[in-house]
Amino acid sequence: QVRLVESGGGLVQPGGSLRISCAISGLIFSIYDMGWYRQAPGKQRELVATITRGDSTNYADSVKGRFTISRDNAENTVYLQMNSLKPEDTAVYHCNAKFLRAEYWGQGTQVTVSS
Repeated sequence: QVRLVESGGGLVQPGGSLRISCAISGLIFSIYDMGWYRQAPGKQRELVATITRGDSTNYADSVKGRFTISRDNAENTVYLQMNSLKPEDTAVYHCNAKFLRAEYWGQGTQVTVSS
């Protein structure tokens, strides 16, 4: 059974930092491309960042220079380091795993940026 479990979300003040994690089990993690997506209330889910199995990264323009995606193949975990957080970063952040036609999603972790 494939499981993607996000953790590390919470409430943070504007300008603050947060690192969220996604622990993956039930698949060969190293061959999957991984991503973080987010969905704010009343909005569509949007891409935040992706990292390929070869460690190539891609970021949404809105988070470039502030967020960093990374992966640890030994721990089957993908991370998203978020710095200089803004209220507009408030959303549920979902982990995504893709390999060919296989695709899996986590349940998400809430990130709230507010003073």
